[in-house]
Amino acid sequence: MLTTQSIFDRYEEVRARFPNVIAREASLGITSLLDIADQVDAFVFDAFGVLNVGETMIPGADMRLDQLRARGCAIRILTNAASYDREGASAKFKRLGLRVEDDEIITSREAALQNLGEGHWGVIAADTDQLNDLPGNVTRLKDNADDYDTVKQFLFLSTADWTTSRQDLLVSAMQQRPRKVLIANADLAAPRDNGFSIEPGHYGHQIADQFPGYVHFFGKPFPEVYDLIEASLGSLTPERIAMCGDTLHTDILGAAARGWRTVLVTQDGLFAGYDTQPFSKQAHLFADWRLSRI
Repeated sequence: MLTTQSIFDRYEEVRARFPNVIAREASLGITSLLDIADQVDAFVFDAFGVLNVGETMIPGADMRLDQLRARGCAIRILTNAASYDREGASAKFKRLGLRVEDDEIITSREAALQNLGEGHWGVIAADTDQLNDLPGNVTRLKDNADDYDTVKQFLFLSTADWTTSRQDLLVSAMQQRPRKVLIANADLAAPRDNGFSIEPGHYGHQIADQFPGYVHFFGKPFPEVYDLIEASLGSLTPERIAMCGDTLHTDILGAAARGWRTVLVTQDGLFAGYDTQPFSKQAHLFADWRLSRI
C-alpha cells in the first residue's frame, strides 16, 4: 500500500537521477495565487493534487485560472499523465469543468514521443489508448513473452492495465537483451479519490535500479517538458514563470532546477493531511511560496 511517507522515501532513494538544484531554506506562505500575480507572467500547473483529484475538480480551480488570465497571466497545464495525447488531455480537463485551450496543455507524452527512435517499439499503454500519435511499428505488450523479445525498444505510457507478471516479463526481456526503455510518466504515484495509484515512474525506477543507463524518464522533473513549456511562452524569462505543484521531487525540484519560481500546493495532493515542512527540511527542497489551494 502506497503512503505519503513511502512515496517520499522512494523519491529520495532515486534522487541521484534527478537534476541538481540549489536548495532554498524556507518557503513564504500565501493565501492565494492572486497574492503573487504581479510577480509572475506565466503560471504552470500540475494537474493531480492541484487542479483535480482523480476525476474530481478541486473547488475553485476553474475560477482561479480565469482570474489569473484576466490579470494578463499566461496559463499552462504541465501534466506527467501520459495515458492520452494532448487532445485526450484537453477533453479530460473540459469534462472536469476547467476552461482550457488545447495550446495551454503540455504532456510528458509529447516529450517522450519527440525522442522516439526508429524501429519496432513495444508499448505499454491503456487498452483504451488508440496510439494514433505513435509513429512507426508498435506492438502492445501484454502477456505474450515473445512480444517482449522481438521489439527493439520499450515505451511505457500507462500503468492502467499493467501487472506485476507483465513487469516480470519486461525485466526478463531486459536481462536477456538490454534495450532502451522510455518512461513517459516520471511520477511514482498520483493522488486519487481513494488513495494513490502506481504510475510508470515506479516501474521505471525498478528497471533503472537493475539496468542503469538504459532507462530514460520524461516529464517533471526532467528537462524536456520545460523546453516545451518555454518554447510555448516565447521570450518570457524563467524567473517570471511559476510552477504550481503538490510534489517536492517532481514539481518543485524540476522547476527550481530550471530557474523558475515555485509554489507548493499542500491540501489535496501528495501531502494531504500532513505538514509539509518536515518533508521540505529532510529533502532540502523548499518552494518559493506555499499555500493550501491555488
